[in-house]
Amino acid sequence: MTTDLEAVRRVDVGLGERSYPIVIGHGLIGAAGRLIAADFGGARALVVTDETVAPLHLPALTGALEDSGIPAQSVVVAAGEATKSFAALQAVVDAILEARLERGDLVIALGGGVVGDLAGFAAAIARRGMPFVQVPTTLLAQVDSSVGGKTGINTRQGKNLVGAFHQPRLVVCDTDLLRTLPARDLRAGYAEVAKYGLIDDPGLFAWLEANLAGILGLGEAVVPAVAACCEAKARVVAADERESGARALLNLGHTFAHALEASAGYDGRLVHGEAVALGTAMAFRFSERLGLCPAADVGRVERHLRAAGLPVRTSDVAPLAFDGEHLLATMRQDKKARRQRLTFILVRGIGEAFVETGVDAALVTDFLEDELAP
Repeated sequence: MTTDLEAVRRVDVGLGERSYPIVIGHGLIGAAGRLIAADFGGARALVVTDETVAPLHLPALTGALEDSGIPAQSVVVAAGEATKSFAALQAVVDAILEARLERGDLVIALGGGVVGDLAGFAAAIARRGMPFVQVPTTLLAQVDSSVGGKTGINTRQGKNLVGAFHQPRLVVCDTDLLRTLPARDLRAGYAEVAKYGLIDDPGLFAWLEANLAGILGLGEAVVPAVAACCEAKARVVAADERESGARALLNLGHTFAHALEASAGYDGRLVHGEAVALGTAMAFRFSERLGLCPAADVGRVERHLRAAGLPVRTSDVAPLAFDGEHLLATMRQDKKARRQRLTFILVRGIGEAFVETGVDAALVTDFLEDELAP
């Protein structure tokens, strides 16, 4: 398939000498070799992917790389959140070293957020740092995790607690790859799309409400939706690369979500995007409880997430059961916590998110008791 690169949407992440483009469009995997070779001619590559994505897209990517003069090997890991582990990290680093890749060669992540986080972290530490490229294959990864340089793995203490900031050199978002996604994964990714409107762009949220069917149906709305999310994230990352301030807003709903995921055991019963949707609805309800957010906005958010097929109450993910004390203990391990004080992203309404530090744990405990009550 020949791709018209002139028709591709481009978003630039402005980080000075470490700036990089995100390219978004249809059929881009066939052009990935040309796009990568433009800056890495003569390099070799290791493609990191998983058992689900490999049979679907790995031959097309490695073929495109080879056609552009980039010899490529691959390593295939297990699919699923449990792969973000020390064991899988060692396997990927071993593959980089066994392939005798040099510091100027490439690590390419072909997959969703798990593969991107794992491959990016391996690239950050192998040879004391190697360039890497993101080729995200899920909606969640295209609009969120592939952009911004957050890489890492999970531990038994919580999600993403070991990692590094390591920016990609290029992100290639081929929206045609989303057609191979299971419907559940596509819906889960939509939680991160909605997030961008809920943080600071009520106009975007209204557009998403009007175009939900077209986005989930992968119609004409999907490319502008991905581009809008990437533009929003690029602005935040350029202003606050290492999450010392405004970038924390991108974690709307994630304090609850990460605790819920850890409690569920990363076993596939609750995938990340579903946890984000549930956590986002909880963040709005918690904000309402604190007298910050009008009930009408809470209801509007819940209706939209439900329309996308996403959970908004813990009862929606039954038979999973959660313990409030365990959730609170996990939240204390959250990366945003400061000296054991809880930090939440709260809202004053749709498009009005803010960072609140030092949230009283007793208030969270009472809220969780009501949320988890049968």
